[in-house]
Order: sequence, then C-alpha cells, then structure tokens
Amino acid sequence: MEDQMNCIYRVINFMEKNYDQQVSVKDLEEISHYSYRNIQRIFKYSCGETIGAFQQRLRVENAYKRILYTQENLTSIAIEVGFANIASFSKAFKQHFGISPKAARLNKEQLLCGDELIPITSDVLLEPEIVYLKPVQVYYQSVSTYYNNEEIEWLWKRFMQNEFPAADTEYFGVIADEPLIKTEINCRYDACATLQAQSKKLPSKTILGGKYARFTHIGSYDTIDDTYTKIYSRWIFDSGLEFSHTPIIEKYERHAAHPDDQEEQLTYILLPLK
Repeated sequence: MEDQMNCIYRVINFMEKNYDQQVSVKDLEEISHYSYRNIQRIFKYSCGETIGAFQQRLRVENAYKRILYTQENLTSIAIEVGFANIASFSKAFKQHFGISPKAARLNKEQLLCGDELIPITSDVLLEPEIVYLKPVQVYYQSVSTYYNNEEIEWLWKRFMQNEFPAADTEYFGVIADEPLIKTEINCRYDACATLQAQSKKLPSKTILGGKYARFTHIGSYDTIDDTYTKIYSRWIFDSGLEFSHTPIIEKYERHAAHPDDQEEQLTYILLPLK
C-alpha cells in the first residue's frame, strides 16, 4: 500500500513545485501512472479535495505570504502565483480566507493555520465482480454539472416525466468526467433508459460493451460517495488492473418507490477496465 500511495505524494510534490503554472492532464498522468480520471478521483477521495482545489489553495496561501512579507502590489502578486488577473485572484482569496487581499494586507491577521495535506486510505477493501457486459442501446438526456449535485436529481425528475414503459425498462447513469483540472470534479452526466420514451422521442446511443469491475452500493444515493471513497482510496491500489478511459456507469438495479424504502435501493457502479 505504501508504494501505491507514493503516486499521490508525487502529485502533491509536483503541485507544490508548480502551483503557479498551468498543469496539464498529461503531466498528471505521467507523474501518477494513472489515467486522469482515476488520479483526479483518487486524489479527491484520499485527500479530501480535488487537485484543482489543492492548486488554488497553494496559490492563495503563497499569495498571502507575499502580502505579509513584501511590498509588491496586489496585481503583481496575483500574476506571480498563477492567476490571470486581480479579479479572479481576489475572488479566490476571499472564498478561501473570508476577507479580501486588501483587507488582509491592512489587518495582517494570522490566516495560515491549515494542517499539512496527508493522504489517507479507506479501512474497507471492497471485492467487486469482474464482469463482461454486452453493448446496450439507451435513450438519454444530459446535464453538465458536478457529480452528486442536485442538478442530477432534477435531470432524473425531468427524464422520468417522459413516461417509459413500466415493464422491462432498465436505467443507467453515465458519468463522463471532464479532463480539466478544476476545484470540483465536473462531469457530463447522462440519464439513460433502455426503452424509448412514450411521450417524447429521445436521442439514442450505445453504452457498456467490455470488461468492468462491478461494485454494489446498497442504500440511498446520498451515501453513494462513501462507496466511491472505498473504491478510490483503497481498492484501486490493490486491484492490479488497467483502467479504460471510457465513462463510469451506474446501473440503478432497484429503486425505492417511497422515500422510507431508500435503504433497500441497489445500485451497481461499473468501472471500465482494459
């Protein structure tokens, strides 16, 4: 496990040295030896923040040191630590510290009090099934958002209003992470059904087809992040498998018709393998 955790420390060290630079997807893949999708999620679930959020934190914290200990103007500091302009710097600084850069210079308050970033691993090692799945044609609607955002819930409410045949319809969520270094994991999420809607003609495409690691999540969708944490901060290090760049897929095998029955829901998380 220690050897595998080194991939995260390599990313941390690289970001600390290059926080003021544009970091590419290729850089992260070469340093970590994981695909961008996987290292972004490994980092988030092991460190508690995305790579992009970590980079922004490094930028504003290093900017604050310059504000305290130099006479440089705020615009110069903003550019030096990697922001495009004073406006984006001021916004990020205030989001992080709760005060503006100008106020920080005047007040000279002690703002740097965070602990060193130390990755953790889950105590639980999941045991997925390795399955080979046939391609499936689905009908879908999409949204671009942050994963686990309420926009996905709204998408499903709109999607189900299209009225699908009650019998034999299967439902999937397709999660295609955007390959950008951001403060949140941004994705295109597709709500999918295996049968065409009765009240509206939806676009179609083919999903699945190939080898997957299939994890089982039982319970509310509100707790599905706990299962992802076990996958990306433990199982992925022990798997010895190669991962594909194709999207993660969730299959909603059993859905609760009533809110009181959510603990009986069954969701499969399908990680694509090479």
